[in-house]
Order: sequence, then structure tokens, then C-alpha cells
Amino acid sequence: MSDIPRPDLTRADTVRADTAPPSLGSRLPGLSALGPLLALILLVALGAYLNENFLSAGNITNVLARSAFIGMIAVGMTFVITSGGLDLSVGSMAAFIAGVMILAMNALLPSMGVGVPLILAGMAIALGAGFLAGLGNGLLVTKARIEPFIVTLGTMGIFRSLVTWLADGGTISLDFGVRQLYRPVYYSGLFGVAWPILAFALVAIAGQVAMRHTRFGRYCEAIGSNDKVALYSAVNVERIRLMTYVLLGLLVGLATIMYVPRLGSASGSTGMLWELEAIAAVIIGGTALKGGYGRVWGTVIGVLILSLIDNILILADLVSPYLNGTIQGVIIVLAVVLQRSKSSSA
Repeated sequence: MSDIPRPDLTRADTVRADTAPPSLGSRLPGLSALGPLLALILLVALGAYLNENFLSAGNITNVLARSAFIGMIAVGMTFVITSGGLDLSVGSMAAFIAGVMILAMNALLPSMGVGVPLILAGMAIALGAGFLAGLGNGLLVTKARIEPFIVTLGTMGIFRSLVTWLADGGTISLDFGVRQLYRPVYYSGLFGVAWPILAFALVAIAGQVAMRHTRFGRYCEAIGSNDKVALYSAVNVERIRLMTYVLLGLLVGLATIMYVPRLGSASGSTGMLWELEAIAAVIIGGTALKGGYGRVWGTVIGVLILSLIDNILILADLVSPYLNGTIQGVIIVLAVVLQRSKSSSA
């Protein structure tokens, strides 16, 4: 047995070469890669045609700021799906983190007073809660070996139920004075660009670099393509998968930090359908639903496409805004059908 040759396990590019899907070929963008970008351009043109205020600075800023929450979560979801996982709990997780964050800040108010330290403490609590929530999902998937769909479907109900219980069926509201101090985190910015947009941009850039230029990104693709081959190539499959869920939990926490000052409250309906929007953005952007290939920049475009569709429907009054979930569901189904069509014809 000792004479059997083993592959060189020290080089990350060997892992990628051995485990990447052969159909990927060159990384040069083709028609399938440019498809989401062309769709985005067409949507912008359609929006400008239907409403003269569509391209106004106020509307564009509003669209980008609203898409930042889903965008940050979708970047984390890209790594989870690329590695062959799934997380249906992110919307409920955001609601739970928001509720815990607000309750903690209100509880700390008498001792800390209204000030920046209280805001920073709330942010730290949100990130810590996101870390623990993501860690919990990841451990159930990797250590307990439960299917990600089942795990996150269960935690989705748990988080949603917990925040409803914490709110006693109503709304958890941040103290008015703290809310006034916290509001600039959403409504202000740097050089005219709102903080949520800047945070989303930084997360997207970091995610793209991590996916394309680090071992973590290459290992995510290798595991999603064939986890057994990745394991034989000395990739710690459980650790990488666990890291993807922890990363997603942290990004949900970051998105919540940016979301809370917008309304200053949390309830059982907070973050409703965020998981649907995040998964839709990832699939629209070209990430393989079965794993093996991730495209962070495509996810960003997918987020913008969904936000623009929502914005156009509202401005043009084409359909009821209550049908947005239906439209997003149809988009997910169509995107999956297109992925299967391309894979079967390859």
C-alpha cells in the first residue's frame, strides 16, 4: 500500500485542476457569463423608458441602498452554494439578530448612555450573534451530517419563532434617542454614497478576491464539484464547509447592522423572503446551484437585477407589489431551467 503513488497535496492549484468541472474551460467570459450583465442593461433601459424619474440620483441611491442588505447576504450565500450547501434561514436569522441587537442596546442604555460606545456594542453583539448562528448551522451540517436543506429549514422556523416570542407577537423598538444617533449609519455616507452601499461594495470586492484568488475560494469550488475527490486531495472538507456557513452568518450580522437604523425596530416579519432573494440573486448571477462554480460578481449583478425589477414594477405600477415574491420565484425556476439546459447541451 505504501508504494501506491499519491498526488501532490501541497499545491492548491493541483486541487483545483483535479476537482474543477471539465466543462468550465477557460475563465474568459462567454455569452452565459455576459447574460446577466446584458439583462441588467436592458432593465435599466426599460426603467428609463417607463419612468423619467428612474435614473434620478435619488431613485438610484434608494435602489442601491435597499439592495445592499440582500447583496451582502447573497455574497455569503455564493460561497455556501458553491461548496454544495444551502441556507434557507438567512431572513429569519436577520430578524432574530436584529431583535437581539435592539434588546441588548436598550438593556445597556442605562449604564452606557446614548453614545457611540453603545452603538459599537450593538454592532459587536450583532456580529457575534451572526457568527454563532452561522456556526450552529455549519456544525449541524458538517458534524451531525444533516442535509443543509433540512438544517436551515428547521433553523428558519426557530429563528422566526424566537424573534416573535421576544417581541411578544409585536415589535421590538429601539430607544428613540439611540435611534436618532444610529440613523446616519443608513441615511448618511461618504462623498454622497450611503454607508450600506459602501459596505456592500467592499464585501463584493472582498468576496470576488476570495473566490478567485485564495485557496478558500478554490476549495469551495473543489468541494462543490466533488467533495470525495477534494477530500482525497487533502482538502479539509468539513472545515471549509463550516467556514462558509460562519461567513454567511457574519454577513447576515453585517447586513442587520446596516438595516436596523433604517426602521429602528424588528418583528416577526423582518427579513421576510430575504432567503428567496439571496438564492435567486446567486443563481441569476451564474453560480451553479449544485455547487462547483461560484461567480461573486454575477451575484452582485443578480442582486441589482432583482432590485431593479422591484423598482420598475413600483414606479410603472405594472402589477401589485404583493406579487414580487411570485416574480422572484418564477425567476429562480427559470434560472435553474436554463442552467440545466446548458449543462445537458454541454
